[in-house]
Amino acid sequence: MKARLKVIKSDATIEEYLHTKVMHTISRVLDGIGQADITTAESLSEVVTYYLYQRHGESVIPSSEVLSVVKVSLASVGFEAAAEALTEHYYQRKIRRSRTEVVHINLAEASEAEIFLGDVVALEKSPWDKSVIIEDLAVGQSIDRSIARMIAAMVEEKVFNMGSARVPRSLIRQLVISETATVLRAQRQLQIA
Repeated sequence: MKARLKVIKSDATIEEYLHTKVMHTISRVLDGIGQADITTAESLSEVVTYYLYQRHGESVIPSSEVLSVVKVSLASVGFEAAAEALTEHYYQRKIRRSRTEVVHINLAEASEAEIFLGDVVALEKSPWDKSVIIEDLAVGQSIDRSIARMIAAMVEEKVFNMGSARVPRSLIRQLVISETATVLRAQRQLQIA
């Protein structure tokens, strides 16, 4: 039996390869270009998974290779627009990550004018890093790493959808609490069912 395939993420963490994640990505990108087709998404994800498992017997591959194989698979069956949309999404996400910073603001020390005008000076700034959330949940809260990664992705999506380049740490903390509660509640309901 072959070893389970692992993926090296852009933040250098390693996670198990998930066929369903590839299928979801293909389905989402086809839907995004107005050509939603679950059968095509299932077939292409099978091709991608088969190729990756057959590739030189490697058990750890970079996420960029998974992305490349997905794009080539899409383009090879006539979905060039979907492959381009996936590339655009990848680069937009990379730009958002590089332009977003987490700030710690002490409102108790800010003047009313600063608060009103939005010129509150941040005490600490750090670049956006989804892996900080993952580590806090996995190590600090003993949440399974794959669940922690999913929660962090949900928080990241909400942060990026806000469109703000500076995000208060306190807001991120609240988003993490909210998304964690939602995921854990859903997980419990699935276990009961």
